[in-house]
Amino acid sequence: MTGSDGASSARGFRVLRREVENGCVVECFGRLTTENVPLLKMEMLEACGKKGRIVLDLKAVPMMDSSGLGAVVALHVSARTRGCRLEVVNASKQIRELFSMTNVLGLFEETGRHGRRMM
Repeated sequence: MTGSDGASSARGFRVLRREVENGCVVECFGRLTTENVPLLKMEMLEACGKKGRIVLDLKAVPMMDSSGLGAVVALHVSARTRGCRLEVVNASKQIRELFSMTNVLGLFEETGRHGRRMM
């Protein structure tokens, strides 16, 4: 595992991107809401350009609104079209319920079934 690759912040929301042996981890800190989506997208798109596996760690994201949900889904699609695999880990109960209610949980169920921490 290597050290920090990039870190950005806006309005109390922070994103830390770091390279690991088999991919890239993007950690988010704070509420993923409308005003913070551009920051997440910027960091994720940079990660898509570098590695085949991207882990989006939501452990420190207590809440996500519909814009955050839309961003995660769009990033999933973008990653797939670029030949990357997006995994979502450490999602809170609120985020898992949001994914379930909007029928996008299926995009990330495999992550939970294979020992990751989405579920």
